[in-house]
Amino acid sequence: MSDIFQSSQPIYQQLAERMKRQIIRGELSPGDKLPSVRETGLDVSVNPNTVQRTYRELESMQIVETRRGQGTFVTEDQSVLDSLREEMKIKAISDFVREMQEMGYSDDEIQNGLTNYLHEKGETNA
Repeated sequence: MSDIFQSSQPIYQQLAERMKRQIIRGELSPGDKLPSVRETGLDVSVNPNTVQRTYRELESMQIVETRRGQGTFVTEDQSVLDSLREEMKIKAISDFVREMQEMGYSDDEIQNGLTNYLHEKGETNA
């Protein structure tokens, strides 16, 4: 699977964001072993050094842990995963609100639009 990366942000950061999303969506569970650096590099068509940097970045955030001779695993510390989930939610909301404000929408318009969207979406999913 060849992935497309944006030129505006380093690839290792984009890859780290993808992996964090996989974790909060439950595609990668606590304690799951991550593919090897080489496997991931081949899978996403990037240099293994870039993948290694991604893994180090995630490890510095305590989202994954490397076990010597065994590989890299998603942390089993639920408080770290809960914090990650909350942090990503706040960032997504913040980005959304900032973008809407840049387009000239007031806070009330943003809130009403979101409420209406969720209500209509709920009716179509029922």
